[in-house]
Amino acid sequence: MDNEFEDIQEEVSDKIPSSHQRRKQSFIWKVLTMKERNGGTTGRALVDSLDAIPDSSIENCISESSMSSVEAIHNFRVFAATWNVGGQCPNGNLDLSDFLQVRNEHDIYVLGFQEIVPLNAGNVLVLEDNEPAAKWLALINQSLNGSHDLSSKGVKSTASFGSSLSFQKPSLKKIKKTFKKLNGRKLKSCNCVLEMERKASKDFCFRCQEPNLKPDDSSTEEDDDNIPISVLATSQMKYSLVACKQMVGIFVCVWMRKELVQYVGHLRICCTSRGIMGCLGNKGCISVSMSFYQTSICFICSHLASGEKEGDELRRNLDVIEILKNTQFPRICKTPQSRMPDKILDHDRIIWFGDLNYRISLSYDDAKRLVEKRDWPSLFDKDQLKMEREAGRVFKGWKEGKIYFAPTYKYPINSDTYYLENVKVSRNKRRTPAWCDRILWRGSGIQQLSYVRKELKFSDHRPVCATFFVQVDVLFKGQRKKNSTFNFHIQDLVQTNSRSLYYS
Repeated sequence: MDNEFEDIQEEVSDKIPSSHQRRKQSFIWKVLTMKERNGGTTGRALVDSLDAIPDSSIENCISESSMSSVEAIHNFRVFAATWNVGGQCPNGNLDLSDFLQVRNEHDIYVLGFQEIVPLNAGNVLVLEDNEPAAKWLALINQSLNGSHDLSSKGVKSTASFGSSLSFQKPSLKKIKKTFKKLNGRKLKSCNCVLEMERKASKDFCFRCQEPNLKPDDSSTEEDDDNIPISVLATSQMKYSLVACKQMVGIFVCVWMRKELVQYVGHLRICCTSRGIMGCLGNKGCISVSMSFYQTSICFICSHLASGEKEGDELRRNLDVIEILKNTQFPRICKTPQSRMPDKILDHDRIIWFGDLNYRISLSYDDAKRLVEKRDWPSLFDKDQLKMEREAGRVFKGWKEGKIYFAPTYKYPINSDTYYLENVKVSRNKRRTPAWCDRILWRGSGIQQLSYVRKELKFSDHRPVCATFFVQVDVLFKGQRKKNSTFNFHIQDLVQTNSRSLYYS
C-alpha cells in the first residue's frame, strides 16, 4: 500500500504546478487516506479523476473547512392562543391587548379562532364570509402594532384605531393585499440559496437558508389563495403578518417580529376538513408549516367534533387521527434532496391548539355540584382528553401543561356564571361546563412558561393562552468548524467528479 501511495504521489507531483503543489498534495493524500479507511482501493484512475478537479474547487473546499458555519441554539418566546368566538363579529371597541399580553412582547404570536362565522348552511356549503376574519386581523394589528390609521390604506373606518371603530365591509383579501402594499415585498415560499445548495446538496435543505427578500417579489391574488404568505412591515410596526388562512369558521394567523421574518422559509398551509360527512369545513383544522432559521415548526389550529353524549369522545379521537394521517404539506423546496417535512409529526417543534371539544364524563347534576363548589381538581379527573391521553388512545407523545383555571365552556354571553338563575334551559340545549379549549405541544426544545384563560365575555367560550420558550437552531457564519465538515466536502467533491471510479 505504501509503495502504491508513493507512486501515486510522484505521478501527482509531476502534474501539479509548483505554486499549488503542497495544498493539492495534502488534499489528495486526505482523499486517499479516507478511501483506504473506508475499505476501498486506490488506483491511478482515481488520481486522474482527482487531477481533473479544478483548483478553484479544492481551494473553496479547503477554505470552507477552515472557516465555515456552526450552529447555536437560541430561545424564542412564542405566544399561542385559541378562542371560539361563537359566530360573534367583533366591533372596534374590542380591546385585545390584555388577551395578547402585548406588554411581554413575544417574538412570535400564533392565534387560532373557531366559529368566526356562524356555522350555517350558507357559510359551510355556499361561500364563507371573510369579513369577520378581516376585522379580527385589523384588531390584532391594532393591539400588536399600536394605533395606526389605515383608512387611507384599504381599511375604511369612521375613526382612528385609537377610538371607536365601525368597519365598512373590509374583505380579507383586500386587507392582505393592503398589507403587501405597505412595503411592496412578499416572503418567498422557499428561500434556499442555490449556490450554497450546490456546495452542500446532501445536507438539510434549510441549513443553507439565508435571508432572501426581494423588492420585486410581487404576486397575484391567485398565488395568495394557494400560499397565503403576505408580509406586513413598516418602520413603525413591530410585528409582521407572516401567514393567515380561513376555512369556514376556523381562522389562524401568525405574526412575528419584523426583523425575524427574513429567517422564515418553506412556508406552507394545509386545510383538513372533518365536518359533515367527514369532508366539509365546519370542523377540521388549518396547519401552518415553516422553517425558522434551521428548525422546522408546525402550528395546528383545530375545531373537533362536538357533542357530550357517551362515545362522542371517540369521534374526536378519530378527528385527531385523521388529521395527522391526511395533512400533507406541498413540496415547494427547490432542493431535490430537501428533507423539509410534509407530515405534521415529522416537524421538530409542534404546537396544537383549538376547540378540541373534549367534555366531562359526569352527569349534568354531578358536574353542576362540583362546579358550584369550584372543585376543579375533582372535575378535571373526569376530563375526557386527560382520560383518553392516559389510555393511549389519542395524542400519544404530546404534552399539555397543568390546568389551574376554571372550565372555559359554556357561558351565557357577557356572564361570569355557567348557570343563570331563574332561567330554564331545555335538556337538549344545556351543556356541562368543560375544558373544551386546549393547547398541546410535541417535540424537544419546547418549554411552557404559562397556561391560562382570559376573562373576555365576548362569546360562550373563554380564550386560552400559553407562552413558550422554543429552542431554534441558528447558523452563524465565519466560525471554525470540526474536520468532519471537511471530510463531507471532500467526499461530495470526489463523488461528483469521479463517481464511477470511486466506487469501483
